[in-house]
Amino acid sequence: MLLLAGLVFGMTSLHDFFAALFPSLDRPVYLQDTFWSLVVAHVMLVVASSIIAVLIGVSAGVAVTRPAGKEFRSVVETVVAMGQTFPPVAVLAIAVPVMGFSEKPAIIALVLYGLLPILQGTITGIESVSRGIREVAQGVGMSSRQILWRVELPLAAPVIVAGIRTSVIINIGTAAIASTVGTKTLGSPIIIGLSGFNTAYVIQGAVVVALLAIITDMLFSRLSRRLSGWRE
Repeated sequence: MLLLAGLVFGMTSLHDFFAALFPSLDRPVYLQDTFWSLVVAHVMLVVASSIIAVLIGVSAGVAVTRPAGKEFRSVVETVVAMGQTFPPVAVLAIAVPVMGFSEKPAIIALVLYGLLPILQGTITGIESVSRGIREVAQGVGMSSRQILWRVELPLAAPVIVAGIRTSVIINIGTAAIASTVGTKTLGSPIIIGLSGFNTAYVIQGAVVVALLAIITDMLFSRLSRRLSGWRE
């Protein structure tokens, strides 16, 4: 975390380092935006898309594990899987002419790309709750809704969080593509670097994205350990 903070707030101090590493570059450090503003914009985009993906993914996962929704499980899984296999760049190309250059096409692409791990985690987590536990809950007079909220979802939480963790980490990396449609993210220096043959920009953006993903993964790891300990 300290390394990420150091790079975000002190990237300009590495001017001499990148100038020595890439002597042919006139501008070895990305200065169009501060890396702090890029991190904030990147995180906000990931958070917005992840919240939507969690709401849709968990709701769909719960729905197809109910008796009335089991027959739709294969259809839901197929549709969500297709959403992840559809390239985010293609989603952006289709959505931009309709919605314009903004965050909306990027959010749609990230939601589609992040749904599958959440859906699978929800289904797997709920199905991992033993029938015996459900029968005990029914025996003490709980309704189906109470069993879901008080028994199934709490016990399935570690597996659901694991799916959310995978989805968020994927989207941290994928969100960089949103800069191709004018959205400000950590992909901005990467895209500008690629188009301008400035390898230093690409490295700077990629390293910050990687560190952000690593730190986020560590935070989810701590949360998963706490949930697993509570479950035990």
